[in-house]
Amino acid sequence: MERHCPKKGEVIKCCVPAPYGYKSPFGWPASRDWAWYANVPHKKLMVEKAVQNWIQFEGDRFRFPGGGTMFRYGADAYIDTIGRLINLRDGSIRTAIDTGCGVSMDTNGRNHSPESLHSIPLIPILLVFELKLIKAEEKDEVDLIVEFGSMVVASLGAFLLSRNILTMSFAPKDTHEAQVQFALERGVPALIGVLASNRLPYPSRAFDMAHCSRCLIPWGQYGTDGLYVMEVDRILRPGGYWLLSGRPIHWKQHWKGWERTRGDLKAQQSVIETIARSLCWKKLIEKVDIAIWQKPTNHIHCKINRKVFKNPKFCKAQDPDMAWYTKMETCLTPLPDVSDIKEIAGGKLVKWPERLNAVPPRISSGSVEGITVEIFREDTELWKRRLAYYKVVNNQLEQRGRYRNLLDMNSYLGGFAAALIDDPVWVMNVVPIQVKINTLGVIFERGLIGTFQIWCEAMSTYPRTYDFLHVDSVFSLYSGRCEMEDILLEMDRILRPEGIVIFRDHIDVLVKIKSITDRLKWDSRIVDHEDGPLNREKLLFAAKLYWTAPAPSPNQEDSKTAS
Repeated sequence: MERHCPKKGEVIKCCVPAPYGYKSPFGWPASRDWAWYANVPHKKLMVEKAVQNWIQFEGDRFRFPGGGTMFRYGADAYIDTIGRLINLRDGSIRTAIDTGCGVSMDTNGRNHSPESLHSIPLIPILLVFELKLIKAEEKDEVDLIVEFGSMVVASLGAFLLSRNILTMSFAPKDTHEAQVQFALERGVPALIGVLASNRLPYPSRAFDMAHCSRCLIPWGQYGTDGLYVMEVDRILRPGGYWLLSGRPIHWKQHWKGWERTRGDLKAQQSVIETIARSLCWKKLIEKVDIAIWQKPTNHIHCKINRKVFKNPKFCKAQDPDMAWYTKMETCLTPLPDVSDIKEIAGGKLVKWPERLNAVPPRISSGSVEGITVEIFREDTELWKRRLAYYKVVNNQLEQRGRYRNLLDMNSYLGGFAAALIDDPVWVMNVVPIQVKINTLGVIFERGLIGTFQIWCEAMSTYPRTYDFLHVDSVFSLYSGRCEMEDILLEMDRILRPEGIVIFRDHIDVLVKIKSITDRLKWDSRIVDHEDGPLNREKLLFAAKLYWTAPAPSPNQEDSKTAS
């Protein structure tokens, strides 16, 4: 279930049609609570989740009430509970990841180590969670009861957005519940993925907060040696938080309901505590079924502690920011060196929203070769000007709510996403592996999110994921690496009907692109560069026309209803 691609001869070259009856998704914020059934036809959920009441079918649409017999207060109330333990509103926490993809489980729910994955069917545990709360019977506090492995549709990420916290949600691909597909249909950032043997596709020091809600990851058991906690540590910023809720946290109260012995649960939590200490994390609090650890701001004390904790040792060989088909290792990713115990390794980040346009520490420290403070500031202003020009050429870009999910296929410093910050959109910033300078860490330091990608391969997402694709010099970058048609077919797959694409490239490249997009049922036109007609770089504005699969036959409809 880890990311893998077919061999060249196995690639199918075709357009993926939208399902019959497809409609443009609801605009944000209505999409947080509603989705058209025809767009994500998974009615089986209505049977499986009827008791929980997490999702309802009303006429021709799904509704996400955020309720149920055990979900009385909703994800919003759960987030408020967290907010009473750490500050979620002062701008210090901007980027978050819902960690928690288990390695694998057999039919009896037993976990397996990475070494055993080749001999068993891999059934990844979800990395996105629907949260459910019940009120404690004997006190006024709200206790957390978490349901694992279910139709979750990224409610945590959806409601954290109201606190200006941008959450990357993860879940494996599946054919029944399609967690990532529902999340994106609701206008919430998400990617398909699992936590197994490869690093997550993010640079080191990327996230302010990592969250795991009864994710059932074997953090220290079954021969994993704390491997997955070490990966969380790699992607957490200095001073970042790890939140763990559900089993085994608060086991003294819930052990009977979990059908586990006291000794078993105590040992499980003890292993987690030991691993956290070995990584030099500080446990801040354990309350209301939530435990919170904080990563140190530097490794001065941690290097001294290696005399006590012989393992894990500090990683030596691998680039901590390299995370594309890169194997995880049981070692501690070292933080950048500091000279004072009070200094923050890698540099201090300012709070959001000032963080967006402040010079990222990776640039101000000179650790990103070839990128200066002046280049960063010029790029920020350049994209403000370019976006204004885009809106002149296509006035639909001025319509608030017309587009929600955006993808920048070659993000560089994240200037395009930064220029859109006042619009009700979010941008998945992609840094292709082939670029000379890895800038994804800079993008995260601006309070934006993104991932690595090779555009000769498919993206880890479902069809009809994005409303708007921004394609700056991608085809020049991949010239001679793979066929232009293959990249365009993948773009067509992930673009919604009536979605738009803006290409920036040399005129000869755009002419070739247009000859293919015309065959893809895209309406397109080439326009001059914002600096005028003498610039050889031009723009191609394209729109994917609305078309769907034909209406199903009566027999197909009966089969679909039964599923």
